[in-house]
Amino acid sequence: MSYTEVPGANVPIRMWTDPSTVEDAAMQQLRNVATLPWIKGLAVMPDVHYGKGATVGSVIAMKDAVCPAAVGVDIGCGMSAVRTSLTANDLPGDLSRLRSKIEQAIPVGRGMHDSPVDPGRFHGFATAGWEGFWGRFDGVAEAVKFRRERAMVQMGTLGAGNHHCEVSVSSDGSVWLTLHSGSRNIGKELAEHHIGVAQKLPHNQGLVDRDLAVFVSDTPQMAAYRNDLYWAQEYAKYNRSIMMALLKDVIRKEFKKARPTFEPEISCHHNYVAEERYDGMDLLVTRKGAIRANSGDLGIIPGSMGTATYIVKGLGNEKAFNSASHGAGRRMSRNAAKKRFTARDLEEQTRGVECRKDSGVVDEIPAAYKPIEQVMENQRDLVEVVAKLKQVVCVKG
Repeated sequence: MSYTEVPGANVPIRMWTDPSTVEDAAMQQLRNVATLPWIKGLAVMPDVHYGKGATVGSVIAMKDAVCPAAVGVDIGCGMSAVRTSLTANDLPGDLSRLRSKIEQAIPVGRGMHDSPVDPGRFHGFATAGWEGFWGRFDGVAEAVKFRRERAMVQMGTLGAGNHHCEVSVSSDGSVWLTLHSGSRNIGKELAEHHIGVAQKLPHNQGLVDRDLAVFVSDTPQMAAYRNDLYWAQEYAKYNRSIMMALLKDVIRKEFKKARPTFEPEISCHHNYVAEERYDGMDLLVTRKGAIRANSGDLGIIPGSMGTATYIVKGLGNEKAFNSASHGAGRRMSRNAAKKRFTARDLEEQTRGVECRKDSGVVDEIPAAYKPIEQVMENQRDLVEVVAKLKQVVCVKG
């Protein structure tokens, strides 16, 4: 579909979904964002749903300002994917051992490594900027400095919620590895610190929603936020790279006879800020639950733990600020899903997938998400599908 334009206070709200299907609370958030004095554009992805401050599935372009709550608390959260030389025929009938080996290699939930992972142990890992990256930790907000050790042992860990690590098979029979995670606790604490700072600034006192507090250019608060933001985005990217290296090690050991090889990694943030130029203006573009889909960009759009994941190529639609959805998007809250569904429902909806099927992950049941096929249909002018994957193993925290 092409987008539908809904009137907004300062900019029109361009929506790649039927506005009547968006919950009232999310529509109000979009209208609130459109009132910001600094806003130059607002694009809404088909996976849109209610979030804190700004909706998940929104792309906000502002001039000389950025809203930390519109980035989200999991700074740099995103996906990585790798195609392997394995095929479906290489996989055993019982995948429980493979799942167990992945869970042993990659800490999930609140778990962390016993000691920091040394990326130098992984063949081909780009370690050139590693020491400089950790050296820049000395320049982040004083409020989180005491978290350094925890940040180091959480590097290369999955987390909980919708974060996942999967082994999938594409429609042509190729085996793919995918994972979804971000900047872990250190990103969350940095985000919460800066949101608190922004909410106290004088220029934010008259906003319709205090969660939309912004930093403006040429101020020390903006400089501090952007420093920490970019560091956390880098942390998230390293986090996924180390997990992928750990996952590849598992695959090499479990499929020794097949001698698996791996294609280059596809990686994309979907909670982040980028400096981009549109209509002759240098803008700060915030994607919260959206990926960059510039012409030729490779991206990853997952459904849920029982549905398809799509590898896509961006079409470069500037009306959407060269963006696309980050996934299927929730259609009910976690609490609502827990009240409505049982572990038996989860077992039914994840049949054929080696994964947790207990009450602890019922809030991640596929029915709690929008149909991924409809989401993909709604953004045919944003991306083209390169590969369609179906998970056979799904690891969650």
